[in-house]
Amino acid sequence: QVQLVESGGGLVQAGGSLRLSCAASGRTFSMLAMGWLRQTPGKEREFVAAISWSGSRTYYADSVKGRFTVSRDNAKNTVYLQMNSLKPEDTAVYYCAASSTAIMATTTNEYDYWGQGTQVTVSS
Repeated sequence: QVQLVESGGGLVQAGGSLRLSCAASGRTFSMLAMGWLRQTPGKEREFVAAISWSGSRTYYADSVKGRFTVSRDNAKNTVYLQMNSLKPEDTAVYYCAASSTAIMATTTNEYDYWGQGTQVTVSS
């Protein structure tokens, strides 16, 4: 089992920045592919960003490319999502997720562990 706990969400004005953190426990963190996904009411959960085991590879949804950066610190069992130039359409509940089978997971279905989510609200 893997436990994931997100933090860092909140309210920010458009153009601002936030950094989300996700602390993992329960399995060898360096062997988990990690990612961030988000969901708004009435919509399906959508992929945002992914990072490979070692952190050497990253992948982003087109909607956040150039604005968001995913990173990880395997010594701290933590993955981060730095969000810059935030837009109102980035408003969502953001979930940290882990995959125990993929080296890097770029689709929602590849993740088998999820955090509880953290709300990000961007005001215009």
